[in-house]
Amino acid sequence: MDIQAAIAHGKTVLGVELGSTRIKAVLLSEDHTPIASGSYAWENRYENGVWTYHLEDVWAGLQESYRSLSSEVFERHGLRIQSIGAIGFSAMMHGYLAFGQDGTLLAPFRTWRNTITGLAAAQLTELFQFNIPQRWSIAHLYQAILNQEPHVGAIGHLTTLAGYVHWKLTGQQVLGVGEASGMFPIDSALNDYDARMVERFSALPEVEPLPWMLRDILPRVLVAGEPAGALSEAGARLLDPSGYLRAGIPLCPPEGDAGTGMVATNSVAARTGNISAGTSVFAMIVLEQELSQLYPEIDMVMTPTGKPVAMVHSNNCTSDLNAWVDLFQEFSRVLGVDVAEPRLYELLYQQALAADADGGGLLAYNYVSGEHITHLEQGRPLFVRTPESRFTLANFMRVHLFAALGALKIGLDLLVERERVQVDQILGHGGFFKTKDVGQRIMAAALQAPVSVMETAGEGGAWGIALLASYMLQKAPDEPLEAYLADKVFAGQKSATVAPDAQDVAGFAAFMGRYRRGLIIERAAVEALS
Repeated sequence: MDIQAAIAHGKTVLGVELGSTRIKAVLLSEDHTPIASGSYAWENRYENGVWTYHLEDVWAGLQESYRSLSSEVFERHGLRIQSIGAIGFSAMMHGYLAFGQDGTLLAPFRTWRNTITGLAAAQLTELFQFNIPQRWSIAHLYQAILNQEPHVGAIGHLTTLAGYVHWKLTGQQVLGVGEASGMFPIDSALNDYDARMVERFSALPEVEPLPWMLRDILPRVLVAGEPAGALSEAGARLLDPSGYLRAGIPLCPPEGDAGTGMVATNSVAARTGNISAGTSVFAMIVLEQELSQLYPEIDMVMTPTGKPVAMVHSNNCTSDLNAWVDLFQEFSRVLGVDVAEPRLYELLYQQALAADADGGGLLAYNYVSGEHITHLEQGRPLFVRTPESRFTLANFMRVHLFAALGALKIGLDLLVERERVQVDQILGHGGFFKTKDVGQRIMAAALQAPVSVMETAGEGGAWGIALLASYMLQKAPDEPLEAYLADKVFAGQKSATVAPDAQDVAGFAAFMGRYRRGLIIERAAVEALS
């Protein structure tokens, strides 16, 4: 009855995240308990040398996710959703969405997965003395300028996927500070774009003649808890074509998947960290102080409240592993055996625990796309063995799980070994951790630290952005996000922790020795198979 009253009186919050392979919506009660959810599967496209999604697919996916959530609410509680206390939208960070003054998309959406901005990223990193990864929006913009792409002069505003959805639903061109920090460097003292770097960019000879100023085309920056506009009439129909949902619902600042991952794992305070492992894998470590020097392998971004975060991001994690599981499923069907996909993943992942500690001398690279940490602009998935390697199913699975973390490990070693960064807790979330103990055990071996997974980790970023919407709606005056999460959301939250096993640690280290030495094979494959 409490849930029915919350739905009827609009005392709920809605969070929606557009992930790499799935759009998910979740509706929460006032006590942050999930009431209903909906989802939509989608995939990026590789078109004309660019990883992209079509914008019509964005709206088809959002509408289907919301429709399935609404249907679940009606089936369980007999109510149509008409009002919601607050809404939040999140999506994959970075990328390039450029629009004209009239709102027309000027170039196909370029996602985080692209590694086509190497020259721009390198030049901006040198100019700013601040690491600018290829994924960042400013790298895409500058590369388009260097390429003399015709659309550049017509840009009216630039945004990310989360910012685009928020804009279309509210009319507001804004971003949360965590998401904005993946577009352009942020001054943490002001929680706004770094004015000195904006000036340096604007003074570049290629940029100065352009008819716009950078500050004018970037979204306005907001921090967690600030209002970010309200659902317009047109936005309500875009999200819910059935017509039940009313306009006027407040929205929180749109955030990226990195920020919502931090919130969903209660990792927004200093000395906390989380690792999201799915299509890509990234570790977010909230720092006590800035790093001592620039590292091209490490991004400096922000929590949703503006705290500095060291982010190690690898473009590739489970995509190649998923392709192998698909192959095994195809083989099972040839045999006439129907194994449900979740069960097949569980069986194969568990095999990895029975393998040789180092994976039997096998080697794999999971590079479906390029990998900036290992300086490869393109990827070629590879599996390599010697005649002496112990080629078993268990070793095969273990090595592919190891490979999913190979590039990440190279980046994290810089933080631990050179910067002496300390972390009190590391929480994992994402598909890599779905099979009990396996992903945690492999990750603990890679990090040489305990890894915890919360019961709510499966809710992921949609739950994280819903919590940010709830925080905006319910926070007490001057209540920091860290306190809200710790006291009102995660108090009493159950988690499972796996400590590193000495044999696993030694085995992963042996694998990483092969991995580093074998990168020459991956580079040769990229050159030969172009």
